[in-house]
Amino acid sequence: MIPTIHVISGPAGVGKSTTSKQLVQALSKSAYISGDAISHIPVNGRGKPWLCKETYDLTWKNILSLTRNLLEQDYDVVIDYVTFPTDVEWLVQQLTDLEFRLVFVVLLVDRSTLIARDQLRPSEAQMGERSLVLLEEFETCSDLKEQNKLYTQQYRREQVSEIVEELRKNPRFIWKGDYPNSDRDK
Repeated sequence: MIPTIHVISGPAGVGKSTTSKQLVQALSKSAYISGDAISHIPVNGRGKPWLCKETYDLTWKNILSLTRNLLEQDYDVVIDYVTFPTDVEWLVQQLTDLEFRLVFVVLLVDRSTLIARDQLRPSEAQMGERSLVLLEEFETCSDLKEQNKLYTQQYRREQVSEIVEELRKNPRFIWKGDYPNSDRDK
């Protein structure tokens, strides 16, 4: 069976981590990569990835290395990170020697829902204006196809399993490869 990379993207506070963690649990042989955690591996000298190209590039190189290692061991990989279509294309290009399928989804909500969800996070994890800036970047990204967007303002936290099922079953999110083979799932 062909392993699948699931890239779960969207602005800060939209539910990427919650969704990604439930998705990884729904897959039988899977691994979870938090881009935020990867970006924090360097301790001293680290810049904010959205402001420091060196930190941004290093984060993606580390994500690539982990993804490659996991694919080579036949793991499905769930990447939870603010990811744009250019990042997905770069990742696919770096992995051309491997066989895999890639599912890319950008979780989006309206501004008021994003503000409300951000305020529910612990104060040290709130992103405030950065969430709104990212929302605007995704909404105006000309490379982002409508088929890769999933608006989730109508979902509550206890309905994340419905989002996970949508990601697993709906072929519209496939960026590379064929429709996912359900016998890899639990």
